[in-house]
Amino acid sequence: MRLRVDSVLGEPQCCLLANTLKLYCIKMKFPTQRLYSLSRTVHHLNTPRINPRRLHWNSAARPYSTLKRFPLRTAKPLLWKVEYYPHRNFILARLATRLLKIRYLVLGSAVGGGYTAKKTYDQWKEMMPDLTAYKWIIPDFIWDLDEHINFEKIREMFSDAELAKLLPDFDKVGESLNHLKSLLSPDSAENSTAMKASDTQGFDNNGKQYKKVSDKDKAEQLQEELLRTQLKYQRILERLEKENKELRKQALQKDDKGIHLRKMKKSLIDLYSEVLDILSDYDSNYNTQDHLPRVVVVGDQSAGKTSVLEMIAQARIFPRGSGEMMTRAPVKVTLSEGPHHMAMFKDSSREFDLTKDEDLAALRNEIEIRMRNSVKEGQTVSAETISLNVKGPGLQRMVLVDLPGVISTVTSGMAADTKDIIFSISKAYMQNPNAIILCIQDGSVDAERSIVTDLVSQMDPQGRRTIFVLTKVDLAEKNLASPSRIQQIVEGRLFPMKALGYFAVVTGRGNTNEGIDSIKDYEGEFFQNSKLLKTGMLKAHQVTTKNLSLAVSDCFWKMVRESVEQQADAFKATRFNLETEWKNNYPRLRELDRNELYEKAKNEILDEVISLSQVTPKHWEEILQRKLWERVSTHVIENIYLPAAQSVNSGTFNTTVDIKLKQWTDKQLPHKAVEVAWETLEDEFARFMSEHKGKDHDDIFDKLKHAVKDESIKRHRWNEQAEDSLRVIQHNALEDRSISDKQQWDAAIHFLEETLQTRLRDTESVIRDMVGPDWQERWFYWKSRSPEQHVRNETKTELDRLLKINEEHTAYLANDEVTTVRKNLEAKNVDVDTILIKDTWHQVYRKHFLKKSLNHCNLCRRGFHYYQRHFVDSELECNNVILFWRIQRMLSITANTLRQQLTNTEVRRLEKNVKEVLEDFAEDNAKKIHLLTGRRVQLAEDLKRVREIQEKLEVFIEALHQEK
Repeated sequence: MRLRVDSVLGEPQCCLLANTLKLYCIKMKFPTQRLYSLSRTVHHLNTPRINPRRLHWNSAARPYSTLKRFPLRTAKPLLWKVEYYPHRNFILARLATRLLKIRYLVLGSAVGGGYTAKKTYDQWKEMMPDLTAYKWIIPDFIWDLDEHINFEKIREMFSDAELAKLLPDFDKVGESLNHLKSLLSPDSAENSTAMKASDTQGFDNNGKQYKKVSDKDKAEQLQEELLRTQLKYQRILERLEKENKELRKQALQKDDKGIHLRKMKKSLIDLYSEVLDILSDYDSNYNTQDHLPRVVVVGDQSAGKTSVLEMIAQARIFPRGSGEMMTRAPVKVTLSEGPHHMAMFKDSSREFDLTKDEDLAALRNEIEIRMRNSVKEGQTVSAETISLNVKGPGLQRMVLVDLPGVISTVTSGMAADTKDIIFSISKAYMQNPNAIILCIQDGSVDAERSIVTDLVSQMDPQGRRTIFVLTKVDLAEKNLASPSRIQQIVEGRLFPMKALGYFAVVTGRGNTNEGIDSIKDYEGEFFQNSKLLKTGMLKAHQVTTKNLSLAVSDCFWKMVRESVEQQADAFKATRFNLETEWKNNYPRLRELDRNELYEKAKNEILDEVISLSQVTPKHWEEILQRKLWERVSTHVIENIYLPAAQSVNSGTFNTTVDIKLKQWTDKQLPHKAVEVAWETLEDEFARFMSEHKGKDHDDIFDKLKHAVKDESIKRHRWNEQAEDSLRVIQHNALEDRSISDKQQWDAAIHFLEETLQTRLRDTESVIRDMVGPDWQERWFYWKSRSPEQHVRNETKTELDRLLKINEEHTAYLANDEVTTVRKNLEAKNVDVDTILIKDTWHQVYRKHFLKKSLNHCNLCRRGFHYYQRHFVDSELECNNVILFWRIQRMLSITANTLRQQLTNTEVRRLEKNVKEVLEDFAEDNAKKIHLLTGRRVQLAEDLKRVREIQEKLEVFIEALHQEK
């Protein structure tokens, strides 16, 4: 192909035309194995030929090629000849191809190196904590449009000179934040230098290659550079955290005083902790009902788990000892943010300032006391949970449970089942499918001695909710001959257990009085100089309790968000089932829980105690007189009346009566009277408590009322001076023998007859039991006598015959009479002994005497006239009537006196005792659970708690969504 150019061209135009032709050839798709042949025919002798090697296109460097400059000849026309040779190869084309390949390799290396540097930068950036979490504490109007803090607005807001003194240097804070942002920015000079280093690595400024460095040296240099950069960023972040912590603390304090317009709500973790407390009260076996997350801290005894928890809480809050079991009960610690570093128990309003040594000592002492009080007698550990809230600026929000350390051997002084109880407590907490297990392992001892790792492996074999923590790494690095063993532990290759993450921490030098700040400084200094970190055995994000706290908090809230709504749905379904059961079984009753039922029962009991004061005096005296006579009647008949009635004349009768009455009054009667009064008060109180109230009666209170009555009576003590005053009154009443009118005389006779008839009926009943059924019962009811009853009946017949012969016989049977009776019975083939004869005689004579006394009472009805006139008639000597008049009058006066003591003093004291008992029962939940039982009570309790839990969960879920 030939092309003639008629125009006159200079050298630059020629070069441009040549490159254009080159591109044209490429577009025409000539075979690649052929090259273009470009020649120029010039009608001038001095025109040189164009070198094909110098023909190329370089649009990036210069607009024209680097051809040698020739003199511009404008007079002669140029003729370009383009010739195509399909069967020729040229060396020049091959060289051009090679050069192009080298250029693309260099360009690809630069791009690849930049991508690698960018990826390393992203990894570093991910290791840095998310500082946006602190944005919520600063009001919205503080931030400018570029999401930067406007410190000028903060200065204007704190215009008060006194408040301004408390603030940090905002210029320094701003400079630090800007410097950190510049370091993290991909466009910063340092990062740009690092990214471009891969393009120029191995070449100097002149393009010459450096002296070759070994791969091992390069790796060490990169490792040291990475470590220095990480430590640099870590120091910057720590400094910023301290400044931000102080600023946040001051902002929270101002919020408490109402300076900020933004009102602080109850913290999210506090809401969550309340839900956990309610669930624990709802069901102590919460592993089946409560699946909400919490961080369970487990480890071997003295492994340092309590120290790890203290580092997370930023305070030395737990009791400590050297090799001694200090954690004797689970301690639930709720960590949350607050303006002041303080702690408070769930059931107490006292606040402990954790910045003061005396408050810290008092808190540790209180925890130790609560632990020891929770342990039952004969035990070493307890499953009762102690709840503690810890607040402070910068604390990670979470709920942790510190469990007793796992032991392998029970030592002296421990209960035999201590090891099993600790295992059962640990399993109960770890069985919760959403519990985060913080497995603590002592790095200073042999790993083979660990017990807790096997236990954790059983509870979480896949390691989906386990975080492994190796403590005392400083001692481990110092004592272990092979540091790679630590690397195996932290990488999860030594223990047969899996975990989400592995951390190595240092919790102090072993000094129990060492402060948290000192421990943090020591930990940071150790890892900064540790060979484990420098040699790459440990990663920077795997060390320090700060990184551990951040990781545990992130895992905790992740599991909370995944499980809380599911738990709320479960309680919603439970609530529906309980409400349905209540409607079907108790449609007309209110849903009163145990406390509400107790208050209702308390009011009823107090009303019934008040009812005692409304009992009429007549009713009190009638009851007291009847009960007192029932108590003393046996003594009066057997010990006073019957012995005196055996006398032959009235003088002897009265003397015997006076002596025995005096002895009785001095020793027994007042005490008996007080006992009767107290029993009467108890009976009346019980009658009011158990009285059926028709439709309003609720038998669910019966057990409680009975317990209150018994406990109140048990605590009540009658006035000790009452017996002394009562003794004097009774003496005076019994000494009075004067009967003023016929009505009193008839009343005494009536009282005597009732007493004798009662005793006669009792005696006849005893005799009937002794001799067996009579002929009518044997004939009509087919009853028969036993051999002993047959002997008794024959004996009674002989004794009746003896009394019939001598009706004035004395109360005692003579020996010859006993012999006569026995011989008469032997004649009838009845073998009896002397004791049986005398026992039978006692009842036979008693019956005979009582009948005789009753007959004498009928004669004494007309004897008042003789008594009043002081006539002496042997047939009408009614000394027994006078005796019973004296006793009846004593009973009446004693009943009146006791009634006054009851109504004026004892009823009020009983009311006071009842109130005290009710108050004590109100504080004893176990007592209320024991006394108020039944499905109705349990159903109402479950309904109340499920509703409360559901409401708390809904509030918490709403707050959780707002925080997102």
